[in-house]
Amino acid sequence: MAKMLYSVTMSLDGFIAGPGADMSWLTDHLGPNPVVDDLIGEVGALLVGANTYRGDDPHKNDEGAGKAFGGGWEGPQYVVTHHPPAESAPGVFFRTDVATALADAEAAAGDRYVNVLGADLARQCLEAGRLDEVLTFVAPVLLGDGTRLFHHPGGRTVQLERVHHSAVPHATALWFKVLSSAG
Repeated sequence: MAKMLYSVTMSLDGFIAGPGADMSWLTDHLGPNPVVDDLIGEVGALLVGANTYRGDDPHKNDEGAGKAFGGGWEGPQYVVTHHPPAESAPGVFFRTDVATALADAEAAAGDRYVNVLGADLARQCLEAGRLDEVLTFVAPVLLGDGTRLFHHPGGRTVQLERVHHSAVPHATALWFKVLSSAG
């Protein structure tokens, strides 16, 4: 059965995108990453939020523009949106609700990971008790404002267990298993 993994790069002050969903800050922190290289082979499908799908691309000025993991991964992508376009790219499937997209992505992934992309979608998976793991790359930069890694007004306690940590080029990798959440 597929596991749900949220993988993301964030600034040291906890932002995954800058003001206005700007992702240009990430360009300086891309490059060879053995943790990502190992992960790519374990990902069976992507579950993508609408803002992430339509958003800024840190690879927009290189050959990886518009491609998952900058072109390092290919496979089915399930995009959750209330406004699906009339046409889509090959391998991209639009779903109007999280539950359907999740079920379709899990079926496509088989016994590999469904990699969640998008802060709001990851939060929804966590709140539904469906997020199994979180892989965060902490980049050595402070953004000061933008989109938080997990934002829950009023707070929420989520118990995690660290399963891996390492220094990688351009960041520090922190991989956690989601144990429980309350609130």
